[in-house]
Amino acid sequence: MFDAYDGSAFFDELFDADGQPRAHYAATLDRLNGFSKSEFERRRLLTDLAFRNSGITFTVYGDAAGTERTFPFDPVPRIIPASEWAHLERGLTQRVLALNAFLRDVYGEQAILNDGVVPRDLVLSCPQFRREVFGLKLPLGVYTHIVGSDLVRNEHGEYLVLEDNLRTPSGVSYVLGNRTALTRTMPGLFAGMGVRPVQHYTTALLELLRSLSPRDNPTVVVLTPGMYNSAYFEHSFLAQQMGVELVEGRDLFVSDGRVWMRTTEGKQRVDVIYRRIDDDYLDPTVFKADSSLGVRGLIEVYRQGHVALANAVGAGVADDKAVYAYVPKMIEYYLGEKPLLKNVPTLLGWDANDLGEMLKNPAELIFKAVGEAGGYGMLVGPAATQAEIDEYIKLVKANPRNYIAQPVIPLSRHPTYYPDSTRMEPCHVDLRPYILVGENVTIIPGGLTRVALKRGSLVVNSSQGGGSKDTWVLEGDGVPAQSQSQSQSQSQGSQSQSQSQSQRSAGQT
Repeated sequence: MFDAYDGSAFFDELFDADGQPRAHYAATLDRLNGFSKSEFERRRLLTDLAFRNSGITFTVYGDAAGTERTFPFDPVPRIIPASEWAHLERGLTQRVLALNAFLRDVYGEQAILNDGVVPRDLVLSCPQFRREVFGLKLPLGVYTHIVGSDLVRNEHGEYLVLEDNLRTPSGVSYVLGNRTALTRTMPGLFAGMGVRPVQHYTTALLELLRSLSPRDNPTVVVLTPGMYNSAYFEHSFLAQQMGVELVEGRDLFVSDGRVWMRTTEGKQRVDVIYRRIDDDYLDPTVFKADSSLGVRGLIEVYRQGHVALANAVGAGVADDKAVYAYVPKMIEYYLGEKPLLKNVPTLLGWDANDLGEMLKNPAELIFKAVGEAGGYGMLVGPAATQAEIDEYIKLVKANPRNYIAQPVIPLSRHPTYYPDSTRMEPCHVDLRPYILVGENVTIIPGGLTRVALKRGSLVVNSSQGGGSKDTWVLEGDGVPAQSQSQSQSQSQGSQSQSQSQSQRSAGQT
């Protein structure tokens, strides 16, 4: 399957510049080569069946072919050695500490704005800056408890932060689902590799949510917009794994200065809400008056400290794609440290000089709307027609504050299996680690590796045709490759076990 593979055009995760497997991939490559094409395809199909039967789906809005789809999964894992991961952990921890310090500051003394480190107008003009919670003191002093920062690797293999997701980052359910599926259909790949576990994420998440309440044995709920939301599978999955109730706005109400949940046994007080609803829809008395998704009166109870929200209201001001450009300065300002992870160079539409550069060479840049996610609101200049560029530039000129532009980063690539060619082809990937911030910072080893399944595409978002891989973080920096005969023997020896496990998993939910 690797015979015609050519990873030379970009930084390749598996092969080095000389076409040799990197040390931490050698054993896995040997084992993959031990599969015949037919056996590999059989196991891949079993994995797809397990995903379908488990309901692991996502939603694409506005697609005439149907909205709900099984999440595409590529069975060739991405592998990160321990030393590489240690660097990422330090850099991400540094980053989330600075971002939370920034949020406490802009909703309090605003020292960073007064000192001119971050432009005041840029922050106050952000739609996600919520004056309604200014001065609020939050449990543990944390605003963004669940963080998903998107990382990419450039042509030198250097990790860069593409953006931070600080409101309702999604995708962690696929991290857990990917690991479960791969261990059942290809268990031999894991033997002796020392892959660090990820399944403890929901336990760590529940502990974090409970820590936000001063009450013993607090009641935690997951608040979802409902079954038509693109991430509804994840909402229900996380609630089920944590053993808490999945609720919609109509299941909650405010009375006597508290939030209550309707149950078959009467009302029950709610202490912590892991909300998967944007600020605008949380409370129709404060934000969008026509919202039917939230809870009337919720924000007043929140202000009084009688219910905790994760993530906090107003956290989105720090993941505005224009404010993102100032995170390195936040790290230096609040922590007195140099950033361990660099940003992607970014031009800001609100800055006159940057805007001029954006308008001068739009065909060479990637444009993004500052508040959009999921690959929406983007223009990939090199892949766009002149008509598409002209139309997009009209939007930029009409509202420069709403747009940024970045150079095209030659994202690293990873071998990915294509059933139509029955071989491995290089596809661009990124990485979204998931970070929990409470009394301590917890980072689940690995994260969601998203892969651009459209040949030649740089867009990895599932809404734009992307899929994902299982991401392994190793206990060490590599495992010596086994011989071809050894890996074939292991593959054959685990085949019957894998088949029976896969068939069982296909019927589980």
